[in-house]
Amino acid sequence: MRSLTEHQQHYRRPLSFVRRSNRLKPSYQRAWDAALGNELLEVPHGARDTSVAEGFTIDWREEFGRTAPLIVEIGSGSGEAIAHAAASNPETDFIAVEVYRPGAAQLAARIRREGLSNVRVACLDAVEVLDKLLPAGSVDELWIFFPDPWHKAKHRKRRLVQESFVEKAARVLTPTGVWRLATDWSDYAVQMRRVISASASFWNPHLGQRAGDISPLTQVRLGDLDAASLGKETHPLPYEQALDTEGGWAPRFAARVTTDFEQKSVTAGRRTFDLTFLRSAR
Repeated sequence: MRSLTEHQQHYRRPLSFVRRSNRLKPSYQRAWDAALGNELLEVPHGARDTSVAEGFTIDWREEFGRTAPLIVEIGSGSGEAIAHAAASNPETDFIAVEVYRPGAAQLAARIRREGLSNVRVACLDAVEVLDKLLPAGSVDELWIFFPDPWHKAKHRKRRLVQESFVEKAARVLTPTGVWRLATDWSDYAVQMRRVISASASFWNPHLGQRAGDISPLTQVRLGDLDAASLGKETHPLPYEQALDTEGGWAPRFAARVTTDFEQKSVTAGRRTFDLTFLRSAR
């Protein structure tokens, strides 16, 4: 049997994103050009412009000019959360992974404007970053806040947090690493909780907490807020079916600022689900 080439493998893997308009308006193009090779990583690409060429690596100590704790955020958008975190934690280095060029350009411009020397932006597929640019045990924290929920059943294979991705995350995290996640889509929250909890590589420090009546999942199921926020008819579940007896939801991560995106979600009546997992000892 013939083995697949890197090009074939990349195109067969369902991507967790669809790049719509990726053109940069003139101001963003200027920001991109000024940041490329500085705040914005210049990475040779492979099969796609979001992939990483085989054999290319980055020495992060050399890139940042020091040895420091490393936090990686996947899906940074225009960078509200990571810029705030970097400014508040100058002793920590950050990698912002954002696949959309306009968002990456905005973030690079923000970093330069605010004089943040401890952030680098990777406009790349997150899977490629984890597989090719991050050595095993090199990341202290991994953040994934509000990833694309791909809410239609036929599209769920595109969700980033799948069984295969969990082990990729486990590989790059340190033995005491932390994985923080948040979503405003209850079905995706349940999937995240299930697939990460099923891995021997992680454990949930909030196991059993925020269950029953105080569980945000119970409250969503009883009120059917997911459907309400989409303008659909509401059909709340009976109490027995709505009750989330598992829990395990984390309190809101204090360092996660409320972004414009989350505020719109709150205004629409959606609940945010936070999850925190710790890397199990090897």
